[in-house]
Amino acid sequence: MAGSRFVVGIDLGTTNTALAFADTGTGEETRIGVLPIPQLVRAGEVAERSLLPSFLYLPKPGEQPVGSLALPWDAQRDYAVGEFARNFGVQVPTRLVSSAKSWLCHPGVDRRSPILPWKAPEDVRKVSPLEASTRYLHHLREAWNFVIAKDVADHRLEHQEVVLTVPASFDAAARDLTVEAARAAGLENVTLLEEPQAAFYAWIQSFGDAWREQVEVGDVILVCDVGGGTTDLTLIAVAEEDGQLVLQRIAVGDHILLGGDNMDLALAHHLQQEFARRNVRLDSAQFLQLGHAVRSAKEQLFADPSLASVPVTVLGRGSRVIGGALRTELTRQDLEQVLLEGFLPKCPPDAEPKRQRGVALQELGLPYTADPAISRHVATFLRSHAEIIRKTLAGRRPGGKAARKPIAQPAGLPTAVLFNGGVFKAKILQDRLETLLNEWSAAQGAERVRVLPGNDLDLAVARGAAYYGLVRRGRGIRIRGGTARAYYVGVESSLPAVPGMPPPIKAVCVVPFGMEEGTETDIPGHEFGLIVGEPVQFRFLGSTQRRQDAVGTVVEDWQDQIEELNPLEITLDPGQAVEGRKITAGMTVPVLLHSKVTPVGTLELWCRSRDGKQQWKLEFNVRERPQT
Repeated sequence: MAGSRFVVGIDLGTTNTALAFADTGTGEETRIGVLPIPQLVRAGEVAERSLLPSFLYLPKPGEQPVGSLALPWDAQRDYAVGEFARNFGVQVPTRLVSSAKSWLCHPGVDRRSPILPWKAPEDVRKVSPLEASTRYLHHLREAWNFVIAKDVADHRLEHQEVVLTVPASFDAAARDLTVEAARAAGLENVTLLEEPQAAFYAWIQSFGDAWREQVEVGDVILVCDVGGGTTDLTLIAVAEEDGQLVLQRIAVGDHILLGGDNMDLALAHHLQQEFARRNVRLDSAQFLQLGHAVRSAKEQLFADPSLASVPVTVLGRGSRVIGGALRTELTRQDLEQVLLEGFLPKCPPDAEPKRQRGVALQELGLPYTADPAISRHVATFLRSHAEIIRKTLAGRRPGGKAARKPIAQPAGLPTAVLFNGGVFKAKILQDRLETLLNEWSAAQGAERVRVLPGNDLDLAVARGAAYYGLVRRGRGIRIRGGTARAYYVGVESSLPAVPGMPPPIKAVCVVPFGMEEGTETDIPGHEFGLIVGEPVQFRFLGSTQRRQDAVGTVVEDWQDQIEELNPLEITLDPGQAVEGRKITAGMTVPVLLHSKVTPVGTLELWCRSRDGKQQWKLEFNVRERPQT
């Protein structure tokens, strides 16, 4: 799609979705703009907004007047996404789909089954996390074609190069499902980009060539991206090559389901206690309403620093729905106290996230992290990557306006931080984390951590994705990265069976840390036995810590630094014959392995017979019908 007129960046967010684009056909300097997205803002009223709230409202028959959900391109629309869905859905939370992105990356549920709205009554229509994500992207395609393409078929979004962002911590299955949602929405020409990288690209774009004056060789920048559903941590190093500054992503954090959703829940519990002090008990439906109402109040307080409080209303029960409405308010003091102390408490640099003891039976739902303290997760992330930070800082060489002295004994801490995500629209949260980072630096005799300015916290990811589209065409600085993890396949040991003991599993590296998208490699020096024609399980593993492992490295004692991903259960077609032998069910076929990282960041493992006449493809994801 190098010849498409536009390059498009889409931020498919947990709370908001945005689209930015660059028109390469104007003959002038390419600028990045933001699509004004037509959407329902009130029943029967369509208006343009820079953001499309990631909410889907599924009304029951007759709940809305005929035609009130119509859009300029669809007069028969019987659902709503965007601002109206978010606002009206507060009143009917059992018909409102939210946090679809968090569900899309939840391996504990069938993400293709209609499970949302979660816990909605049986008679309510539901969609899958995949379908909800598809509808947001489909709305963007329709809106683009209505606003930009008009009567020019070549300008339609489905004909443009699209960069779609995902959390850096998304595993291969969640990435693949994101691509599947895009294709279901009619977007075939999709490349994935990690959100923290997109945020950094937006920072580069905002400064133009002057970004080089803000950093120097040896700098390590922490990109701290806290959105509606996830806390995404990434380290980007500044190096030099042939006299030019180059950027490299050197670390990515684990998947942490912790963000604005958790904050909304904490604030809702805080106000629930206020109701309890007035002897008012909320049922589960009212608490769900309260959660959505609190989110709206929180966003109003973030947006307008002059507000001291915002009213919060929960509808009453039964026939007295209106007259029995329950009212309270969310104050700025409550907001800051709950969020600061609950999510960014002060802690030492060696702090560990709390790991609460598991109860045998748990209610099904999103697998939120046990410890909501973002500060402790940041401390753990930096500590786990302290060695690579020190190595980078040891090569410090001053340059640019921000020149500083070389560091004799570098601490394992970043030299700068870039904030991103809607949560940091609360300046007080930025200030707290900046204070913590500098307290940790002072304790180790390191210099102060600089805050890199300039990002629009709502639109940076979409803008950065569009800029990356230009980078792919050779127009901009590229962040080198590749895969954020090393990937392994579990291989059963050939040791003799021992009664009562399962055979040990060895981890064989098939994708090293940092393997670039669009590249592939043979797994050298190993031949394996592949069972075909009967159900088997492939165990895939990953590690963000083992950077040194090359392709083919065998790790026997792997439990401490390598974690299991979702296994793939499959029956491989035996095919015709291998090396002149007929293959029957249950036969073990000698194979060589070949791995590939696709351009969209998903991972493939090919098992090839020695004679090269048979091959089986495995994908690192969970599919209804795995491909072979």
